[in-house]
Amino acid sequence: MKRIFYTAVVALMICAFVFPPKKNIKLYLIGDSTMCEYETNRAPLTGWGMPFKYFFDSTVKIDNRAKGGRSTRTFISENRWQPIADSLHEGDYVLMQFGHNDEAKEERYKDRYTPVADYKINLIKFIEESRARKANPVLITPVTRMRFDKEGKVEETHKEYSAAVWQVGKQYNVPVIDLDTKSRVLLQQLGPVHSKLLFMQLDSLQHPNYPNGQKDNTHFNEFGARRMAELVLAEIRNLKLELAERMVTPVVKK
Repeated sequence: MKRIFYTAVVALMICAFVFPPKKNIKLYLIGDSTMCEYETNRAPLTGWGMPFKYFFDSTVKIDNRAKGGRSTRTFISENRWQPIADSLHEGDYVLMQFGHNDEAKEERYKDRYTPVADYKINLIKFIEESRARKANPVLITPVTRMRFDKEGKVEETHKEYSAAVWQVGKQYNVPVIDLDTKSRVLLQQLGPVHSKLLFMQLDSLQHPNYPNGQKDNTHFNEFGARRMAELVLAEIRNLKLELAERMVTPVVKK
């Protein structure tokens, strides 16, 4: 009996040495309305950051700071970034997905618009200030809009800004999750009709929160948000980020 007890203790000690407990970390999500949290009275409107948080174990605390209508510029000017930068600790993650509002050149969105050159400068700021606190920045290209041409081919709606993300990622050796491309591939597979099942496409009286209906090709319903979250999670695994070791739900490679 003593020998069995001794063997068990030694085995536990070896496991503790080989597999030390994971350090608790925070994972910050910064971005726009396609990622952010929504109140229940706006359901089924769902940012992909909402289902995303359920895929990690208890060592990861998700802090979704994404906000609708924000570009990289306004996220900084409204003092949304600095509190995050001040709170970062070694091992934390910052996943950043901007672009929808940065590229909005229409007159009514002029307060959001950020030229590509400034967009890159702002992304670099997020990266450098994250790394200064020994946190891990991860770039994400802006998720696609639902837009098909007459031949049924999904259109690329973020070309300049997605390219800028890749350029910054290469220059600063930062992991890039190409959600733009991955989401367009998904929409192309579904086609112009079935892709609507991912977005806020509601007929009148179909949902009590939207009695007049909704025709939105940018924002997701619960199903669409989950599919986008799954694309991001699959890429975290493909990139072999340490964060992947903290997932609790298997993610099928996309």
